[in-house]
Amino acid sequence: MAKKKMTPSEALVETLVAEGVKDVFGLVGSAFIDALDLFPDAGIRFIPVAHEQAAAHAADGLARVTGRPQACIAQNGPGAANFVSAIAAAYWAHSPVVAITPEAGSTGIGTGGFQELDQMAMFAEQTVYQVRVNRPDRMAELASRCFFRAKLELGPTQLNIPRDYFYGDIEAEILVTPTLGAGRPPKREMQAAIGLLKGAEYPVIVSGGGVSQGDALEEVKALAEYLSAPVVNTYLHNDSFPYSHELGCGPIGYLGSKAAMRTLAKADVVLALGTRLGSFGLLPQYGMTYWPEEATLIQVDRDPKQWGTSKIPDLFSVANVKEYAAELLGELKNAQPNLERNEGRIADVAREKETWDTELEGLSSSTNELMHPRRFLWELTRALPEDALVTTDIGNTCSITNGYLRFEGPRQHLPALTWGNCGFAYGAAMGAKIGTPNAPVLAIQGDGAWGISGLSEVMTAVQEDIPVVAIVINNHEWGAEKKNQIDFYDDRFVGVNRLRNPDFAKVAEAMGARGFTVDDYRDVQDVVREAIACGKPCVIDAVVEGGENVLAEPFRRDAMKKPTRHLDKYAHLNLE
Repeated sequence: MAKKKMTPSEALVETLVAEGVKDVFGLVGSAFIDALDLFPDAGIRFIPVAHEQAAAHAADGLARVTGRPQACIAQNGPGAANFVSAIAAAYWAHSPVVAITPEAGSTGIGTGGFQELDQMAMFAEQTVYQVRVNRPDRMAELASRCFFRAKLELGPTQLNIPRDYFYGDIEAEILVTPTLGAGRPPKREMQAAIGLLKGAEYPVIVSGGGVSQGDALEEVKALAEYLSAPVVNTYLHNDSFPYSHELGCGPIGYLGSKAAMRTLAKADVVLALGTRLGSFGLLPQYGMTYWPEEATLIQVDRDPKQWGTSKIPDLFSVANVKEYAAELLGELKNAQPNLERNEGRIADVAREKETWDTELEGLSSSTNELMHPRRFLWELTRALPEDALVTTDIGNTCSITNGYLRFEGPRQHLPALTWGNCGFAYGAAMGAKIGTPNAPVLAIQGDGAWGISGLSEVMTAVQEDIPVVAIVINNHEWGAEKKNQIDFYDDRFVGVNRLRNPDFAKVAEAMGARGFTVDDYRDVQDVVREAIACGKPCVIDAVVEGGENVLAEPFRRDAMKKPTRHLDKYAHLNLE
């Protein structure tokens, strides 16, 4: 369209409309109130949260389930600062969130005025692109560029706007930015991959977050079936291939599937699709070092920067995983027409899964007065509908979910991933529910993380009619760090015991939500089904066992060691 006369606020809002934004999460603030006034007439729903961190998490959740850039906005200074941790979570999840951060007025920058902060530096390391609007008449241009780069690089961007630049008269053109793919790998790379796979005795596919994010699940299924190749999910990407499939083995990584780890260890060729092969997700587990160091590694990712981040591949291709898997299958059929099913590998996968499922059921027994967290998760996952979306926080029980959650389709598992910040799950669930209104959405958090951001956001869910089901794993302790103090500090507990929690179900009821308390594993499935069916925001207070028997694996084996002490107990240095 040709340039038209408008205000910078109108240019920003028209750009949001052009990019298909229908919901913006934030807290009302005077810095952007002129643009906010235009939202209703533009058909944009402003969703006010209790804390800005939840706004950015909600935009992240909505972006993950829709695959489109979503927006959050905050007051300058303290408000924008509250975005930082959540935008870092979006960065590591490759989630296209546009953080709109009004800042101090242009004439006051650098004077230490009210709510002034260097907002560019804060976001420099956790955005794929950031820009400060340096002239009001560039508002539409730079806002469009933020959306374009978020789509292009699959990550969060920052649009930083001096608060006085929302006002005035400008000439602006509103554009719809394109969505570009990653392109196709050179023909020689495809032929090299075919040569390696043709010679493989035990090929294994590692299916990463890019498979789910790129809607490539059907293509990867077809490829795996033609090759009779077992498939393992990367850490906390349980929705990147279904465990129910005859070739699906479940997730590797912390407290994941032993079937997946034992299967991957047998590989002589590994085809890693849509994954950076993050080092934390490859750590030894259950006493197993399962990565096949002698195997030939083929890695495919849309981001060339992911080469060699933890493993050096023998063949690396930059490509859209959906297109790559489809093209590779076509070329394999030409090179190896009528390839027979490898019944031996398929039977091997079935044996490994049967062994693991039997072991998992044994681990999930519960004989104590309170439910063991594993028993709770065993019952919870059996009550989930096939179309359920689940967001997970960080911590003991949230990490244990890696071995339990199983999904049939993509974009159903939204975890905190390797940023691992407490307080992620509930905000992300609100955004995910808005993006998938007909699917059940559940958020799993520990009681400590629930107190950080989930509890207060129940008011948001009630006010905005967002029927998310919160699962609060309540063991009255900071379980992950308590496990570290058990494993490395001889049961010397500091700061981890006895969180003085209220009755979370009653608090939820007081906020206008439904509240449930469950402490008997026999009631879990009925409670979960009732909460999902009621169609209202719900909080399930799941009271579980804590202490040393909860985890068999040290929570941070990669980063912890036995302490060294040089001073006598209670000794004080003489500083005279």
